[in-house]
Amino acid sequence: MTLTRPEIAWTVLADGPAGAETLVVGSSLGTAVEPLWTACAKRLAQRYRVVGWDLPGHGRSPIADGSFTVADLAEAVLAEWPSGRARYAGVSVGGATGLELALRAGGVAEAVAVMCSGAQIGSAQNWQDRADFVRRDGTAAMVDGSRQRWFSPESRTQLPGAVTELLDSLVAADDDSYARVCEALATYDVRDRLGEIDIPVLAVAGADDAVCPPQQAHDIVDGVRTGRAVVINHAAHLAPAEQPDAVADLLLAWGIEEGDET
Repeated sequence: MTLTRPEIAWTVLADGPAGAETLVVGSSLGTAVEPLWTACAKRLAQRYRVVGWDLPGHGRSPIADGSFTVADLAEAVLAEWPSGRARYAGVSVGGATGLELALRAGGVAEAVAVMCSGAQIGSAQNWQDRADFVRRDGTAAMVDGSRQRWFSPESRTQLPGAVTELLDSLVAADDDSYARVCEALATYDVRDRLGEIDIPVLAVAGADDAVCPPQQAHDIVDGVRTGRAVVINHAAHLAPAEQPDAVADLLLAWGIEEGDET
């Protein structure tokens, strides 16, 4: 299997004040960065210039033309890393990319927020089964299951517009590119390398997340040199869309009011 650094597209979600620090944001498997992060970015604009990247074959990014790893996604992000001061926040595979980025950032990223994610996610066999299923039946066949996994009961009831928009982005994702992200997650495991990360890590979990339960956020913090874990209520796997104000509050205070310590 030949691995290639994937092409990814970037989108400015909020301009921020003059001279603002940049916050780079990444999204979850099956979602585009705009519907996942826009509501949160509107509030983050008081401190940050917010720019997001889409997974291959998702949102604005080109369809994947080869296999890649989560580490390759991190290299793709670093290849177009903004100049000046910048932090990173990513959800699920976007959060996994953040940990890989932190392992190789070399001081480029000031800090990383890992949301609804883990140092390992699921099992290799389950990811390969998912990849095979989507190649056969398409991403549209994932909608019902994703609705249950992605959103808390409150989100499904109170945020019908956001739920619909995010599920639409799942249907729009390229089937083979989605499968290639699954295969990247099948080989992803940085549990034994967390101690190498020397930048602050904020690990955020949704209280109702069955994909990446809150314990995984605590496990990340236990492994890194400097970290803090936070659990957000009434959120499952897509916290920035489900609880945009709570996530924005965390990221606005990040490193200012509460510090970057465990």
